[in-house]
Amino acid sequence: MPQREPTPGAAAIVLLSGGLDSSTVLAIAAREAKQRIHALSFSYGQRHGHELSCAATQAASFGAVAHQVLDLGQLGQLVAPATSLVAGSELAVPSAASREGHDDIPSTYVPARNTVFLSYALAWAEVVGAHDIWLGVNAVDYSGYPDCRPEFIESFERTANLATKFGAGPDRLRIHAPLIELHKHEIIQRGVSLGVDYAQTTSCYDPAHGLACGQCESCALRRAGFEQAGVADPTRYRQS
Repeated sequence: MPQREPTPGAAAIVLLSGGLDSSTVLAIAAREAKQRIHALSFSYGQRHGHELSCAATQAASFGAVAHQVLDLGQLGQLVAPATSLVAGSELAVPSAASREGHDDIPSTYVPARNTVFLSYALAWAEVVGAHDIWLGVNAVDYSGYPDCRPEFIESFERTANLATKFGAGPDRLRIHAPLIELHKHEIIQRGVSLGVDYAQTTSCYDPAHGLACGQCESCALRRAGFEQAGVADPTRYRQS
């Protein structure tokens, strides 16, 4: 069955962290698909909590009709022993250098995060009548997170249509992951063409005082992406 194209002017949910990828997806949904954006962000105790202010800036820049920030602090507490990405964890964020040659899932993976986030998006989608959910997962330049794979997105879309009234109607719910097969420099080039201000995004897993660490895998991917895209990197790093 051919995939349904997003309907211009229709309501859509965008999972918006305030990072480079999600801000690019916001631009795609708002400016290419021309949908009415309901942006959804989450506060789950992440070390990089500054991303939420970036999310608010991006939501306003792209004319979101609503922007909700859900408090999932208890999720952060539950998963803290297993992930270095939340402030309450005793685990250290690994450097990109320390990850070279390793193909295991790093400690920056947050257990079931995208499953949880998509579930909240699905609930809100039913309320506002949105048949499109957008998110910025990527299966090329990523750290092996299982919930960034195309198989996961396809599976969740099937589950979403089985679990809700969408599946019983003529217009089924669609999960859009337009960046899933792009390299970071391709994502940046696309975002620049759509007017994304990447100075108002953050990617660092372990920032301090508003400065990116410059050492984590996410910083390394971001820096290399701007270089390969031929675009000046607006990120403020605390280390070279």
